[in-house]
Amino acid sequence: MTLDGKGRIAMPARHRELLAAMGANQLTVTKHPEGGLLIFPRPAWELFRDKVAALPMEASGWKRVFLGNAMDVEIDASSRVLIAPELRTSAGLVRDVMLLGMGSHFELWDATRHAEHEARVMQSEMPESLKSFSF
Repeated sequence: MTLDGKGRIAMPARHRELLAAMGANQLTVTKHPEGGLLIFPRPAWELFRDKVAALPMEASGWKRVFLGNAMDVEIDASSRVLIAPELRTSAGLVRDVMLLGMGSHFELWDATRHAEHEARVMQSEMPESLKSFSF
C-alpha cells in the first residue's frame, strides 16, 4: 500500500466494509509506542482514550504520547484517510506503508520499519504468556 503525495492512504475495501458496518466513518490517529501509528474507529478510540486518561500519574508521559498526539480524521468520499504531517514524520512514513488490522484498531507502519520490527520480534524469545498459547 502506498501513501499518496498528500499523505493519504486508501482504506482497503475489506476494512472499509467493516467500518461502514460499525457506522464508523471517523477515525482517530495517534502514535504507537513501537514506532508506527495507531488508527482507531471513533467508538474504539473513546474506550482507549478513557482507559489511558484513567492511568495513574506515573504514566503521564505515555498519556501525553497517546492523547496529546491524537488527531481526528474522516474517511473521505474516495475512501482515503489523511495522515497529518507530524504523525507521518514521527512514524517515518514516506511512501510504502503497511496497514495492519488488529481487531479493535489498525496499525500503520512504514513498510521497511515494519519488516525490521517484525524480524526483531521473530528473533526474540517468545514471551511466557504465549508459550502455552494454542494456535
